[in-house]
Amino acid sequence: MANKQYNSRRSFIKNTAGAFAAFYIVPRHVLGRGFIPPSDQLTKAVIGVGGMGRGHFGYAGTRVVAICDVDSKHLAEAAAMLDKGVKTFSDHREVVKLPEVDIVHIATPPHWHGIIAADAARAGKDIWCEKPMTRTIGEGKRLIEVVQQHQRIFRLNTWFRFEDNFYGMKTKATAIKKLVQSGLLGWPLKVTVNKTTGFDWKFYWVGKTNLETLPVPPELDYERWLGPAPLKPYNPHRVHQTFRGYWDYDGGGLGDMGQHYIDPIQYILGKDDTSPVSVAVDAPVQDKDAVGIFNRIEYTYADGCRIILDGENKDVNAAYIEGPKGKLYPEFRSDIPDLEKKLASFPEPEPQVTDFVEAVKQRKKFTLNEMNGHRSCTIVNMGKIAMQLNRALKFDPEKQLFIDDAEANTYIEQPMRGDWMI
Repeated sequence: MANKQYNSRRSFIKNTAGAFAAFYIVPRHVLGRGFIPPSDQLTKAVIGVGGMGRGHFGYAGTRVVAICDVDSKHLAEAAAMLDKGVKTFSDHREVVKLPEVDIVHIATPPHWHGIIAADAARAGKDIWCEKPMTRTIGEGKRLIEVVQQHQRIFRLNTWFRFEDNFYGMKTKATAIKKLVQSGLLGWPLKVTVNKTTGFDWKFYWVGKTNLETLPVPPELDYERWLGPAPLKPYNPHRVHQTFRGYWDYDGGGLGDMGQHYIDPIQYILGKDDTSPVSVAVDAPVQDKDAVGIFNRIEYTYADGCRIILDGENKDVNAAYIEGPKGKLYPEFRSDIPDLEKKLASFPEPEPQVTDFVEAVKQRKKFTLNEMNGHRSCTIVNMGKIAMQLNRALKFDPEKQLFIDDAEANTYIEQPMRGDWMI
């Protein structure tokens, strides 16, 4: 039904324009290489137009027709960057109802991601969502159900599993996956994530425990900014660029950067359909409100593979990936002799659907979607919960619940304020 609606709307536009075609059709080569005419573009609404949202106004094959933000100053500044006909809103529920919108791009703080994505899916919109996918594991589970029930195309906005050189390696993740698939490193594998191997966890991205209550600025609808989050007195450090330092909205450097680094590891290890069975943490005791630092978080899978998040960059000599037969270091250096020559005889990883616009048009699942995106986000959220409880946890990847730990499971399904729900 959704695809028919899309084709119907496009057909209407083309038919309506037919009478004027003689005046408006211009050969594509005249307009420049790579030009995509408006009739071939997808329309989008961007919800959350601070720095992150504005950075995504112009991705290829789309044009902005609506924007939304609870800060009127952000909204006005963003509107000034766009055509005068772009509609502006302060409530996302009005945006997702717009019949002229194909894609909803969500660039809000993470405590809004699940709600807005679910509302967009129910309204028949496809979704481009910033990381982390959801603030809790439970929100991710419910979002999968809604997206699939309404047959929407979902993309999580981290791209290192399929494009750009992977952090610290000077090559794409597909080359590392090929090495892992070859078996040349052996099995199980240990992946170490720290500054030496190319990763910066924003170690000191933390909250403050002594926030002064201050007046809400007139341009900000703070009640709506909080939305499903607990009601807390206003302080500017809670909102906009520094909100990541508070558990109610995100999870510090781990919440901010976690999926950028962990999602490709899931892909490289072939773990897209599962989760670790345990998580251990070395971190100071955390404040109930403000996120603190972590020193080390270690995840273990059922087959013995491990992911080490070395927050304080303690193991400066660590290999990025280490197996019983060999090691892979930054810049794709290895202790395996003639590695590139040996790899040449092995097959390449399966191709991926990496063009979101084409995925929407052809109704094909994007390579980083609601399913594997939820799994890598679950790893982030497992680490956050271990930090908050300051203890090791065991996890059931099928039930997606912690084992014999009722307190830990309360962090999976957290209540939302007011009438908000997914």
